[in-house]
Amino acid sequence: MGCNLKLTVYGAEEKCASCIHLPTAKETMEWLEAAITRKYPQIAIDFEYVDIEVPTSDESHKYYAEAIKEDEFFYPLVVLEGVVVAEGNPKLKEIYKKIDELSSSNSKK
Repeated sequence: MGCNLKLTVYGAEEKCASCIHLPTAKETMEWLEAAITRKYPQIAIDFEYVDIEVPTSDESHKYYAEAIKEDEFFYPLVVLEGVVVAEGNPKLKEIYKKIDELSSSNSKK
């Protein structure tokens, strides 16, 4: 299965008030990377962490950072191939489902 996917986790060093008991966004990205690469060793997935407090020139990063700051999304926000797949406390099952959908559609091309 020759598939390349991009997964981006948006967050900040400081936890949101309702997320005190959860890992940081960066820790969440590291946990997701470990779990996903273990389950899908055959799929090349590029993992990226974006700190919403650090300025960027990437338009999609700007969009999601501003949306989080405006309370449209909770962080950590997980975006897979440009689609929001999780926010706040991500669920692996939902992310796996989206990876399965994307990898099967890419393998048919």
